[in-house]
Amino acid sequence: MSHDEDHIASTAEKLVRMANQIATFFHSKPREEGINGVAEHINKFWEPRMRRQFFEMLDGDAEDFDELVIAASAKIKRPQTPQQADTSLGYVRPAEAAGAVPRK
Repeated sequence: MSHDEDHIASTAEKLVRMANQIATFFHSKPREEGINGVAEHINKFWEPRMRRQFFEMLDGDAEDFDELVIAASAKIKRPQTPQQADTSLGYVRPAEAAGAVPRK
């Protein structure tokens, strides 16, 4: 496994762990309040790139996620594309900044 693959795996594991920790806190609340709490926390504190990766993992295999995270995912804002996630943060990819890649 390359260094990049190690980093991606560790980032994915961290996102799962963080989402599940949020859910653990909200398990003490009534179910609907817990679902709303998980979604609100992720929407408020996770940047679009984190949410994009979260949905990529959730769409691929959700078995590592707490069931409350899965239930809350319907209320979590889903970035449409990696470029939209970057743009929402004001990040311009180096190739785009140099004019090598036309922007849509």
